[in-house]
Amino acid sequence: MIALAVCLGTLFVFTLGACADPPGEQSPGPSWVKVTEHAGWKPRDSAGEVAYGGRMWLLGGWFNSYGPFPNDVWTSSDGADWTLATPQAAWVHADLPTTLVFENKMWIMGGWYGGRNPEASASNQVWSSTDGAEWQSATENAGWSPRLGAAGVVLDGKIWILGGVEKYFFGDEHSLQNDVWSSTDGAHWDLVTRNAPWAPRAYHGAVAFDGKLWVLGGGNYLPAYEAHNDVWSSSDGVHWTKVAAKAPWAPRIWFSTVVYKDHLWLLGGWSNHPSKNWNDVWYSADGKDWRQLVSQNVWSPRHEHSAYVLEDKIWIAGGNPWPCTNDVWQIEVPDAVLKRRAGDDTLKP
Repeated sequence: MIALAVCLGTLFVFTLGACADPPGEQSPGPSWVKVTEHAGWKPRDSAGEVAYGGRMWLLGGWFNSYGPFPNDVWTSSDGADWTLATPQAAWVHADLPTTLVFENKMWIMGGWYGGRNPEASASNQVWSSTDGAEWQSATENAGWSPRLGAAGVVLDGKIWILGGVEKYFFGDEHSLQNDVWSSTDGAHWDLVTRNAPWAPRAYHGAVAFDGKLWVLGGGNYLPAYEAHNDVWSSSDGVHWTKVAAKAPWAPRIWFSTVVYKDHLWLLGGWSNHPSKNWNDVWYSADGKDWRQLVSQNVWSPRHEHSAYVLEDKIWIAGGNPWPCTNDVWQIEVPDAVLKRRAGDDTLKP
């Protein structure tokens, strides 16, 4: 009955996914593989993550809202065996930071420290490292305001910061941002636009894809929950195109986005009213037409997990399925799955 409701809900507008296949033609899909039930690092969510040097890296994160607040760094080449690069990195704002790879370095910027404690704060510091143990400060005070839950991508030889929220538990509607900044060195930042046409938001997805910046979903957690399922793109950070006003995946925050096999991918996340974690996986070649991946042995519904693309696979690590976990999963999606009846099971609005 649940599957039927989903199909009927999207029948006339969006992606039919598995529901579109005639009887007898539905394949079981690729399978997620649980690499380990318990990685070496303590269960957490909201960590920074990058794939760098042929390895996965996990940076900081969140254990609970009152401490301790981790700023450790872990690395693995296979998802099963993890090595502690440092128990305490130089940065401390490691809850919902922005992380990426640029100029052959790992970068971490922004983020939150202190949970719900009165002295908690956001950051606009920028740090980089080549080994995960030693970190160099690019700036203690970037041009953009201190924030967490911002999205960051690399495009055209620049780091881009998009949106975010200045306060986690203690903010108001003015705390949300929809500004766009760029930098060629992580130290000096240019304001590209103060107000992009997409609604101010945090906890959204952003990727560089098809020579453009992309922003997907997101919203806010406190003081008032809001969530979007729109998709926007821009070649310069100033002029934006609304690619999809309402994608077929539910509005959500705290999800993961990656680029894999020339497609945009969205994985998991959380929605409210009612409170719900997700473990659905969606992909799109153009940001407008989406299909839900039909797969086996899927990881439990969760939010703020870490996602990587490495060795031609998508990897999921940790996150919060209530309570936090430290399991690791991977999947390799055959090209034939992405090409199968391409376009046949998508109805345009």
